Amino acid sequence: MSRIEAQSHDRSPGPSDPSGPEAPPTLSIVVAAYNEEDVLDLFFARLEEVLSGIGESYEIVCVNDGSRDRTAEILAAARRRDPRIRVINLARNFGKELAMTAGLDHARGAAVVPLDADLQDPPELIADFVRLWREGYDVVYAVRNARDTDSWMKRTTAAAFYAMLNRVSNVEIPKNAGDFRLMDRRVIEALKGLRERNRFMKGLFSWVGFRQTSIEYERPRRAAGKTKFNYWKLWNFALDGITGYSTAPLRAATYFGLAFAVLAMFYGIFLLVRTVIFGTDVPGYASTMVAVIFMGGMQLLVLGIIGEYLGRLYSEAKQRPLYIVESALGFDDAEE
Repeated sequence: MSRIEAQSHDRSPGPSDPSGPEAPPTLSIVVAAYNEEDVLDLFFARLEEVLSGIGESYEIVCVNDGSRDRTAEILAAARRRDPRIRVINLARNFGKELAMTAGLDHARGAAVVPLDADLQDPPELIADFVRLWREGYDVVYAVRNARDTDSWMKRTTAAAFYAMLNRVSNVEIPKNAGDFRLMDRRVIEALKGLRERNRFMKGLFSWVGFRQTSIEYERPRRAAGKTKFNYWKLWNFALDGITGYSTAPLRAATYFGLAFAVLAMFYGIFLLVRTVIFGTDVPGYASTMVAVIFMGGMQLLVLGIIGEYLGRLYSEAKQRPLYIVESALGFDDAEE
């Protein structure tokens, strides 16, 4: 995959019209889309109105993540209408995290903004992002001030996830902050050097550091279409976050093993003393089965935790590419 050279960090306002491939735009908007045919026309109309009002040169890098509907066709038509829209079609559905990575890899702007196509992240905030970026911040991220559009179950599990993750993680990940943010070119170049396969992008955004600030906003409901996330995907997403940024589950397994070993030792001493004092009695079948089943379950739990980490090591050892580009529109460099 061709690499894009780092741009200078001059944050002065750029021209409103692009001047060709030799003059990278000020802003790159990265959009990962999977089966978003219902919302794309509305998305482009609203986004282009916002970007025109900001007055900076820009490009929109759209990543079609193996969509099965008319997403690729709509993106191609948008590219023909506006040459500032560039399209990457992935060979299959690689998932949002990897699709976003593809977009970040190919964005040329001095500042890059990942944005969902469902319009739950209001494009109007980009103007505030740019203002704070001009003031010297390298990362400006949006934080939801409420989760009223989510179900009670999702709000509860999200709060528990962030509380646990920040307790065990070695980096502080902002609560209720998604992928919607502006990042300076320096941050993008740092992220491009992180090629791990099991990617938790919010963790990577925090891990690289730099000077960061936040903006609060109210998140509206999806403009059209259906969400692609379900509770199973969110569960796996949570596992990636916890195992990717903490060894606490492995440490907890060690503590569990030590605790039960100590309990077994004291129980063995108790049985020995009781036998010496009161003589031998017939052991209870029920208590024996409970102990065997419980310990067997704990062993399987610990093996599962170890297996999660081993599986990630196996995935990294294979060194497969993060994604495969099937075709691209608006890129002068040859794609592999």
